[in-house]
Amino acid sequence: MIADVLNTIKGGIHGQQRSPGCQEQEGPHHRNRWPRSKGPRRPGSDPKAEDREYHKAYKSKQLAERSAAKRAAGGASRSNPGARSGPKGRATEEVVTGRNSVVEALRAGIPAKALHVAIRIEMDDRVKESLKLAAERGIPLLETGKPELDRMTEDAVHQGLVLQIPPYEYQDAYDLAEETVAKWKKGYIPNAPLFVALDGITDPRNLGAIIRSVSAFSGHGVIVPERRSVGVTASAWKTSAGAAVRVPVARASNLNNALKQFKQMGIFVLGLDGDGDVSLPDLSLATDPVCIVVGSEGKGLSRLVRENCDQIISIPIDSAMESLNASMAVGISLYEVSRQRAAK
Repeated sequence: MIADVLNTIKGGIHGQQRSPGCQEQEGPHHRNRWPRSKGPRRPGSDPKAEDREYHKAYKSKQLAERSAAKRAAGGASRSNPGARSGPKGRATEEVVTGRNSVVEALRAGIPAKALHVAIRIEMDDRVKESLKLAAERGIPLLETGKPELDRMTEDAVHQGLVLQIPPYEYQDAYDLAEETVAKWKKGYIPNAPLFVALDGITDPRNLGAIIRSVSAFSGHGVIVPERRSVGVTASAWKTSAGAAVRVPVARASNLNNALKQFKQMGIFVLGLDGDGDVSLPDLSLATDPVCIVVGSEGKGLSRLVRENCDQIISIPIDSAMESLNASMAVGISLYEVSRQRAAK
């Protein structure tokens, strides 16, 4: 069925493969079996029971391997089930799972290593479009068994589609700021540099939502610390709704030092806090180069970062509400900056 869809694409597909461990299909009414060799069968040539996908021993082996992998990794993060850990716990591989998420990722042009498609997948428009988009971009198409898809996603819901994406390539915070300021001074970009820096944010969905807001309000980038901070994961890609393709994310080895460098470039550093001394509607620096810094909902801004801010901005809210979540606070602040810049 997949081949029929692929053959409708102009020029055909030349990247279709079977991932390791996939079985050949002998017909619509036949059980998947290992490829049969021609000629006499040698003793011991039959696969072991634990290597046959349809055998009970196979499932037991897969479960044992997944359990061992989780124990070795110290457990998987619930907020980012698609992460693969590399040296020092840094993610080296990400996956986007589910038909809606995969087709949206492909539409947005997210860099991808391979599209894994379940054997005998039930076709719908999302699957067909995913295959077409992947083929047009030259992304390898791999027919993959369900047990392998389950392993790749750590048993997350994948609906037969899994998109492998390479590790995100972060820019350097200083280089991004310096380049943006230079472009603005030369008139290559119409508005003053506008950045958002994250201080202690660990939820990738918050990062994705912030990236989306930065894109919506013509921001120029997001800054994240290298340690004890969220990174651009599959969850962040998904939540950004494609904005992660357009908005650069830069890493700073030390956020406080990066903010000091920003100030030396003429960028005002504005911290968001409920106890700020300047109300957001009274902000007078919106048309200047600014970097808005947001802390976690529970802890807020760290002491050193707070001391390094030019102003601490508060967002007026109902007294019955204790605080706003980080992505919401950033979205409101970016809207106000954008509004003031448009009114200039």
